[in-house]
Amino acid sequence: MNKLFFSKVDELKNKLAGLRPLDATAMNRLREDFMIENTYNTNAIEGNKLTLRETALVLQEGMTIAGKPIKDHLEAIGHRDAFEYMISIANDKEPLTEQRIKKMHSLVLMNDAHYKGVYRNVPVMIQGAMHTPPQPYLIAPQMEALIADYGDMKRNKHIIEAIAEFHLRFEAIHPFIDGNGRTGRLIINLELIKEGYLPVDIKYADRDKYYACFDDFHGEKQTADTLAELITAYAAAELERYIKIVEYANEGADHA
Repeated sequence: MNKLFFSKVDELKNKLAGLRPLDATAMNRLREDFMIENTYNTNAIEGNKLTLRETALVLQEGMTIAGKPIKDHLEAIGHRDAFEYMISIANDKEPLTEQRIKKMHSLVLMNDAHYKGVYRNVPVMIQGAMHTPPQPYLIAPQMEALIADYGDMKRNKHIIEAIAEFHLRFEAIHPFIDGNGRTGRLIINLELIKEGYLPVDIKYADRDKYYACFDDFHGEKQTADTLAELITAYAAAELERYIKIVEYANEGADHA
């Protein structure tokens, strides 16, 4: 992709970096609100039936929602814990490794003691997908190669292009028996935060656009550009929203 495509989102990133940051209380509140909505959307994409309000009640109040499966509750709690782990290693700018990916997955899949944090040992098919994931014995070498290639991608592409390609290849490997999508979207945010962007929340309402990115990667186009464009649009919108909040807060502080 032309580097000029990313000029707006990079300008917004730089603008936010130049603003006086919010205080810790305000930042924690915004992060919690984002985490709840992100947990709802990423789980809903995978079939979780909790509503946004129910997700908030489970995570903030520890409530059990009548008529909803325990599995759905545990998926919300697991994603919250994985999100917090992701934030901690992003803030420390920890490198992306198989060990950290497995740790995130172990939190995402907290309800499955047998398969959490370990690569699958059975072949899988993804219904409706244009790609068949590799056999189990190929997962470890393909993951090792993907992480090595990611270093080259970051050197030769815009970081959002590299993140998009990593995500599409990670999901194609489908290294875990379950939880690949949720883990993969956490990795997107891990890498965005490390590079100075805000995390993005791929909406359940946009799931068809998200799925189309995989078709474009595995189909005739064979491009990661569609996902890079989607991530960029989300990143720009989140930066614009956050900048307005920070500027408003700073104006109030200046007039206090």
